[in-house]
Amino acid sequence: MSKDKLKLAIEAIDQANREDPNIECWEGKNCPKELLYSQRMTQWLQKLDSSPSEARQIAIRAQHIRRWQVPRESFPAGREAYLRWRTSLYRFHAEQVEQILLEVGFDEDTIASVKKMVGKQGIKRDPDVQLLEDVACLVFLEYYFPNFAKQYDETKIMDIVRKTWKKMSDSGHQAALCIPFPQELAELIAKALAPTEEHP
Repeated sequence: MSKDKLKLAIEAIDQANREDPNIECWEGKNCPKELLYSQRMTQWLQKLDSSPSEARQIAIRAQHIRRWQVPRESFPAGREAYLRWRTSLYRFHAEQVEQILLEVGFDEDTIASVKKMVGKQGIKRDPDVQLLEDVACLVFLEYYFPNFAKQYDETKIMDIVRKTWKKMSDSGHQAALCIPFPQELAELIAKALAPTEEHP
């Protein structure tokens, strides 16, 4: 019965993300952006955890559920507003997946665990939350960072690498170093992570 509920939950999350009006072309096919993102999250979870709990599988899949409904433009410009936007997204995603899990019939403990992960409550302290953060960082580095890096100068790119690295665990770092980055970008990442007086 639990496996049936897990399947129903994943299907409901995918259906929600299938409504994303933003389309990304990947390997010659057009796909709703957040649906593709959630699939990439699951792929990385499977690489890091060969037998993930139901809560982990659900939280990883729901990381960006209906994200397009709370666009960055709905908040003012500036760093402070950006942080408020991110915090509001954590709550929004947690509420969205909670509704799905209640409808499917999951128990309170599982729902609480999923909400904690999706809400990013306990990075560096809670193994489940840290795993989700590692997976999110790895998805960013593999699929989005190469194009993202084209928009900025070397200083900005290295700053982004260091900030991303700081969020991750040691096992996340090891996985990231196995990503086959283009040579130029790999060299820049190595430069960003090399010890300096500012970043020992």
